[in-house]
Amino acid sequence: MLEAAADKKAEDAIALDLRKVAAFTDGFVICTGLQRRQTQAICDAILERLHAEGEKANHVEGYDRGEWILLDLSDVIVHVFTPETRSFYGLERLWGDTPRLGPSADGGRPKAAARAPRRKKEAATR
Repeated sequence: MLEAAADKKAEDAIALDLRKVAAFTDGFVICTGLQRRQTQAICDAILERLHAEGEKANHVEGYDRGEWILLDLSDVIVHVFTPETRSFYGLERLWGDTPRLGPSADGGRPKAAARAPRRKKEAATR
């Protein structure tokens, strides 16, 4: 998911590992698009990647407004924000004690081990 978002120039993409602190999901993927059309393009890229893998989102919310798009993938929830909305809600602050996974320290693409938690179906097949 981080790679699909990065393909559409998502900024500040991170994944939070919530497995030890939340019962409703294994993790969050959070990223930013500079304006509504970009957040929608990021969302579309993630949905296309899921479709190519034979998966689909359980629910998509906020797509039309594009300020905060939420993709519920059961064990991973993806949040695609505009900069102002991301700053206002501050999910990283709310979940500040959780392990963060994301781009490598040198600012490059995410390392293989730094991807979002695997979806349950994917993990069961490995």
